[in-house]
Amino acid sequence: MSIEREYEFLIGLLMAVIVLALAARKLRLPPATALISGGVALAFIPGIPAIAVDPNLIMVAFLPPLLLSSAYQTVWLDFKQYFASITSLAIGAVAFTTLTVGCVVHWLRPDLPWSATFALGAIVSPPDAVAAKALLERVRLPNKVTAVLTGESLVNDASGLVLFHFALAATMSGSFNAPTAFGEFLLVSLGGIAVGMVLGWLALRLLQQFGTSELVVTGTLLLAAISYMISDGLGFSGVLATVTTGLMLGWQQHEIFSAVVRIRTQAFWRILVFLLQSLLFILIGLSLREALHRFESVGEGVRVLAVPVICVVVTVIVARFTWMIGSDLLWAALLRLGFKLKHRPSIPVTIIVSWAGMRGVVTLAAALSLPMTFPGRDLILASAFGVILVTVLIQGSTLPLLIRLIPSLKPQSASRIAMEEEKVRLRVARVQAQFFASHLASTEKIADNGSNPLAGAKSDDPGEMWPDAEEKRTLTIEHFHAVLAAVRAARAEVLSMYRAGQVSDKVMKDIEEDLDLQEIAAEKRVSDDLA
Repeated sequence: MSIEREYEFLIGLLMAVIVLALAARKLRLPPATALISGGVALAFIPGIPAIAVDPNLIMVAFLPPLLLSSAYQTVWLDFKQYFASITSLAIGAVAFTTLTVGCVVHWLRPDLPWSATFALGAIVSPPDAVAAKALLERVRLPNKVTAVLTGESLVNDASGLVLFHFALAATMSGSFNAPTAFGEFLLVSLGGIAVGMVLGWLALRLLQQFGTSELVVTGTLLLAAISYMISDGLGFSGVLATVTTGLMLGWQQHEIFSAVVRIRTQAFWRILVFLLQSLLFILIGLSLREALHRFESVGEGVRVLAVPVICVVVTVIVARFTWMIGSDLLWAALLRLGFKLKHRPSIPVTIIVSWAGMRGVVTLAAALSLPMTFPGRDLILASAFGVILVTVLIQGSTLPLLIRLIPSLKPQSASRIAMEEEKVRLRVARVQAQFFASHLASTEKIADNGSNPLAGAKSDDPGEMWPDAEEKRTLTIEHFHAVLAAVRAARAEVLSMYRAGQVSDKVMKDIEEDLDLQEIAAEKRVSDDLA
């Protein structure tokens, strides 16, 4: 297609996003379900051009900003608290799924080399950050479940991609060395984290110097791409580098961003993430034509690939359940042996986390990146699409119903959250009241010393006791400067409670948003009076 046709097609996709998003809302479907289904339908409309999705474009242009945004919004305290469960899924479950799928596919297709079947396993093993984020925005889950699913989706892409590259290299070279591969895995992972920490440290110092929201938004957008590209260029994990940078930025954003910058930046990223997610889900649906393009007809493709693809899909789902159940049995055994564990196994949590393993962007990009001569490429591409289709359309659509069917799996009650928020707001109000009392006392002391503009305004005429326009303007500016200082004191108090684990993330965000609005209003009054 020409550049003009490509632009017109992009506009058409954006129009389709709006229509499908509205349809999902009307039909009460997960947006990802409607978007992928719409993409599949578009793929077979006569006249729609064949879409060859460039996997490098997805990995460089789409994935970094989505990862940075998810990491930025991740609750670091929860991530640290449930780190063992997150690591178990992000590394253990991914490796176990890779091995299981590889063995099943080699049993079905013994003509394929082991490395090729393991490549397929690595492609379909990591649940997707984009799909997880899209789902978690629509359901209310206990804090542990949300934290584990979010944290897993941020880290497992790295482990899945590293395993995929090892299997790809082994297939192309015909050799594989397990100790060497494990050493490279550690190097790639730790190197990506180190790069992300260095870039995050530099970004925190640069962004707070930018001042305006336009520069900060541009800087954060560049930061996502730079973190990924630099780490990937050095041979490390671009995914882990971007996630690490995003976690650092999210942890420090309360101190380095003003209220105006924070609100505008969040608004920009919310729209950007919606557009990127929507386009990616539609592209996943459109890629079905690519999965079947080598066959003379759709019927032939389905006949040849149906059985192995169904087996791969079932294996992926069963492997995740098996890993979760095995982990619970291990934790239970450790408890019986006297080990002290922070979190006990929970059957409802196991069911939900196991069923919430949706695949998406990374699976599609990895499958499309295979060389045309790769053994079993058609099967791998069809299996990747089948896994995405089933996990997003079926598992993603039925997860809200499954949550409602488990009575014991309830999030923190609204009344409890309201009580916590009321308690914190009372403390915030007390801090601000104490600040204003101290400020008023210092003002009266200044007046007693004759430094106040009103102190010398003594006259027998009561009308002359009122300040003139300039004095009133000065008093107004001083008042709103005091308001700004009181807001900063209140924010510091709430942030201290949050960092100590005394305030939940939701309550922290709600109160900070109110404080941000107070700060913006006070700054506007000061700037208007100074103008």
